[in-house]
Amino acid sequence: MSTLSDEKPAIYRAGSRPGRRSPDLFQVLCWVASVATVATLAWMILQIGQQSWPAIKEFGLGFITGERWIPNRDQYGVLPFLLGTTISSLIALLFALPLGLSIAIFLSEDFLPLPIRQVVRFTVEMLAAIPSVVYGLWGIFVVIPLVQQWGKWLAKTFEDVPVLGVVFDGPARSNSMLTASIVLALMILPTITAISRNALVAVPATLREGSYALGATRWETIFGVLLPTAAPGIVAATILALGRAMGETMAVAMLIGNSDRLTWSLLKPAGTLASKLANEFGEASGIQVNALMYAALLLMGLTLTVNILGELVLRYTQRKTAGIR
Repeated sequence: MSTLSDEKPAIYRAGSRPGRRSPDLFQVLCWVASVATVATLAWMILQIGQQSWPAIKEFGLGFITGERWIPNRDQYGVLPFLLGTTISSLIALLFALPLGLSIAIFLSEDFLPLPIRQVVRFTVEMLAAIPSVVYGLWGIFVVIPLVQQWGKWLAKTFEDVPVLGVVFDGPARSNSMLTASIVLALMILPTITAISRNALVAVPATLREGSYALGATRWETIFGVLLPTAAPGIVAATILALGRAMGETMAVAMLIGNSDRLTWSLLKPAGTLASKLANEFGEASGIQVNALMYAALLLMGLTLTVNILGELVLRYTQRKTAGIR
């Protein structure tokens, strides 16, 4: 008669050795995917770095601080494009973040019946599926006339104001920094709205109920409990949106004016690194190709820096909101 102690566990009967586990296929696939992602990024940086090395040796840091881009004279400087990329992205974020966060709050709370909220959410998220060239055409026929009309008023109103007089220095052009920034804001709006809404919906219901139990109003609960708790997700949405704005090419190339001149006015043409690459790479040759690859390397470094800083802010926010959760 066999006893319970004589029976071998199922893992032993299958031929496995004690203390050994078969590898987890999903874990292996995730590890391979992670390594492949890092390797691909390193390979991209290496290839772009190799192509840009002649320009790095030729121009050095003067390429970053230079203000003139004259291929016929082999003079290359990307300071106007660096500033154009940064300023246009920040202005777009300044427009899109309050609006996107407001829409996310509106969609995560029961201000309207669920079917209507679903329709609004679907409509906002559908904006992400529109090609950038369509945004560019919309900007040409809709945004440009508005910027020209209101730009004249802004230039005249703030003409003698110390700082705003420079920011809104006229005359207002059709293709300008402000035009591109407005369209960029609409393009990054779905990213901010969708991720922020998901972060707000994920807040435990007990926190909301506890806030109400303590006598807080609805808006006090939203601003005092929900938003601080969902702050890591909102920060992540902001980082992704800023990265999208910095790398946008077609719509910006159609609207910003692609000027090589350094200007601080939002009403005048400007340029970005992405639009410069799109406009000149097809016809470039010789050292100009290396200079454009140098600009691409700077654009990649700029976006990576933004993501690293965003990750640090995200971790800081998570530590600060750990007690709330």
